Amino acid sequence: MLAVNSWLQKLSVPRASLVALLLGAMNVLSFAPFFIWPIQLISAAVMISMLISHPEWNKKQAAVLGWSYGFGSFVIGVCWLVVAMSRYGGMPLALSIIALSLLAAFMAIFPAFCFVLVQFLRKKWKASDALSVLLLFPVAWAATEFLRGHLFTGFPWLSVGYAHNVSPLAGYAPVLGVYGLAGVAMLVAACIALLIMHQSARIHASLSLLLLVGSGLALQQINWTEAKGKPISVRLAQGNIDQGVKFDASFLEETLAMYADLMTAQAADLIAVPETALPILVTSLPPTYLPRLQDFAQRTNSRLMIGVVSDDGNDQYSNSVIGLGAEPYRYDKHHLVPFGEYVPFGFRWFVDMMHIPLGEYQNPGVLQAPMAVKDQWVMPNICYEDLFGEEIAQQLRAQSATQQGAANILLNVSNLAWYGDSTAIPQHLQISQMRSLETGRPMLRSTNTGATAIIDARGQVVARLDTLTRGTLAGEVQGMRGLTPYIRFGNWLWVLLAGLALLGAYFFGQRQAVKATT
Repeated sequence: MLAVNSWLQKLSVPRASLVALLLGAMNVLSFAPFFIWPIQLISAAVMISMLISHPEWNKKQAAVLGWSYGFGSFVIGVCWLVVAMSRYGGMPLALSIIALSLLAAFMAIFPAFCFVLVQFLRKKWKASDALSVLLLFPVAWAATEFLRGHLFTGFPWLSVGYAHNVSPLAGYAPVLGVYGLAGVAMLVAACIALLIMHQSARIHASLSLLLLVGSGLALQQINWTEAKGKPISVRLAQGNIDQGVKFDASFLEETLAMYADLMTAQAADLIAVPETALPILVTSLPPTYLPRLQDFAQRTNSRLMIGVVSDDGNDQYSNSVIGLGAEPYRYDKHHLVPFGEYVPFGFRWFVDMMHIPLGEYQNPGVLQAPMAVKDQWVMPNICYEDLFGEEIAQQLRAQSATQQGAANILLNVSNLAWYGDSTAIPQHLQISQMRSLETGRPMLRSTNTGATAIIDARGQVVARLDTLTRGTLAGEVQGMRGLTPYIRFGNWLWVLLAGLALLGAYFFGQRQAVKATT
């Protein structure tokens, strides 16, 4: 350990930045489909050690170190965006790679800001190495990840907390959410960093490490929610329509017939098909199409949830899920994808280069009603929306004050065909697993090409269709009731803990400074 610390102390900024770039790239192995989560903790521990071992570095040098780590992680972690831009968006490959690099460079600003903040506060508050590692860094990391998940509509993909849906730290998810879990993960990495940096702190760091991991395991034993009513039968369709032909008019008739066959092949309490499974406006469907599905739903006592594009007139369109059966239902997507579902100001030229159809949708707002399925309530979200756990928690919290109560089952409908058979598919599945952990509710996924799956209330995948296959996934799902701490309080719990940590760092830093002068 001391040899590692000595080597880190001798690194120049350029060499340290190269190490950070490589560590960031390796961090991708922590997430699905690799699940090697210890890599994240070790790589973060080395990064923390490099920063703290160089108190002489100024803010610019600290920023370069953090930016290099972030760029390595993001440029590898979301490289699947090149598939959407080049293969299906019509953008030249070279320009797609440049666009990916620019996005990764922008997202890397957030870890850079984290490193700058830590370096600034440790000097201003005269915080010791231990205080800087254990208090300042985890708080700064969680805070900057939160900013990345919200600024300019947010892009929280690859938040470090997602890597821990399968680790001993998963028990923190229903209490603190993914951002709080990120802070805990960085606290664990900080303990490892102390083992590297200070021989005198090994006992305290080891005990803290055991306490954090043990608490995570203990929290996993708590059942925050309980079963409600009887399980419902579900059938989740996966059409496997290549994005290259999805909006092709010559393929439309085949698509509509295929999904009608998948939906009506067998009755179930809930039958779901993916996002925009019917690739034309609802008002443009054949006149008998929806009535035939409605007749099937009523005859078999099934509820159908279908991904469509709604047309409300006056060029007002929505990415929607409509429900057929006992009574009509509609849910509209509210958290829209930049460049795919709305055009950010000043970027019309960029979207025009990609030639992506249906690029502008309406935003109806976060709070919408769930759909009744027998004695359960099912709350849909569409594709990208399940990255925003605080919005799902907000919906459930608001619903809990109504007569029917909070939804018991979550449903995600997605179309990830834009990204081929890339890591985007297992990464998105892992994100859905985190939402189940946070809410204590099962998550159903009906997708075009994958990952169509049933996830239980403890975040475990209990059934899944193979990627890039056509078919339906059948199973039974038990709805859950009750509110996890994360549903009740959202991000405020970890924000409170972060505030206390900052106060502690300031107080003890000032106290140590006074002792040093007397």
